[in-house]
Amino acid sequence: MALHSDIFWVGRQWAVTGAGIQAVDQRLRGVLDIEIARLWNDELVQSRRAKPGVNAADFDMALTVARERFPQAAVADPLVAQLAALGVIEAPIVSPAVPAMKLHAEGRLARFLPQWRIRR
Repeated sequence: MALHSDIFWVGRQWAVTGAGIQAVDQRLRGVLDIEIARLWNDELVQSRRAKPGVNAADFDMALTVARERFPQAAVADPLVAQLAALGVIEAPIVSPAVPAMKLHAEGRLARFLPQWRIRR
């Protein structure tokens, strides 16, 4: 998977992004990436660190930066953790559900509404 658009730290092999820890090498297709919600899972972290070809020093630095950026208390809800890390929200959201969109033409017939046309 491509690197998340919000990049907080980049090392030689690893990057800390808005999605968690991601491998800079995109040929891996996100196989070794660690999401924000799983940053504090020590078994997963150790299994990723033990993979062949992993730069351990770079991985440890990425893990340190990511754990500072995304504290364990905020990891309960990944959406809230991402928004808080990006600075969008300061307090936890009560309900992260998105309201349904309502489209209406207020009593007009659709054939009389203005249309978008491309002029050549």
